[in-house]
Amino acid sequence: MADARIELPPLKIETLQLKLVGDSPLLSHAWSKKAKEAMLAKQTKKATAGRAAKDPWQDFCESLYWLDGMPDKPTEKDVEKARFGFPAIGFKSAAVTACTSIGSITKVAARQAFHVEGEFAEIDGVPSMREDTARVGQGTADLRYRGEFDPWSVLLKVKFNSAVLSAAQVVNLFETAGFAVGVGDWRPERNGHFGRFHVARDDE
Repeated sequence: MADARIELPPLKIETLQLKLVGDSPLLSHAWSKKAKEAMLAKQTKKATAGRAAKDPWQDFCESLYWLDGMPDKPTEKDVEKARFGFPAIGFKSAAVTACTSIGSITKVAARQAFHVEGEFAEIDGVPSMREDTARVGQGTADLRYRGEFDPWSVLLKVKFNSAVLSAAQVVNLFETAGFAVGVGDWRPERNGHFGRFHVARDDE
């Protein structure tokens, strides 16, 4: 019996450049070195020292995603000239979640139909330090210092399977995601109003 020959039809992969423009401030909250060390110590059951004094400037700097690496002791000038990003997967997750508002495609199908290229999307904008009050533990108040981008925009490279989604549908997913889901801390998905965006118009 001759071996059956299997022919696979080529995937219809296309690429789309999408510029997203912020409609509300983007709050960045990368895991700090201190938080990672505390998590590791807890998981490995190591003894830990008492809580170190809060350093608002260091907390702010460590909340940012430095694309070229954070200096040991960053200054205001370092922040002004640095390049910052936001995890690209955050934008994909927002677009996938937006499927619940659209209904024409399931989240599972959307997750398989497109990808946002790269680990980080570079943010066009300069961060400022934001102070907020947060509740931790059993209602204890704490101050949080994070990077806030306002205004901001990003350029995404999106690869999609046009046999599953059209370019117009991809754009619609991101447009809906910007309004209904958002990215970053305190986004609409988390009962906030930060991190909202829209797909750039021709004049943007």
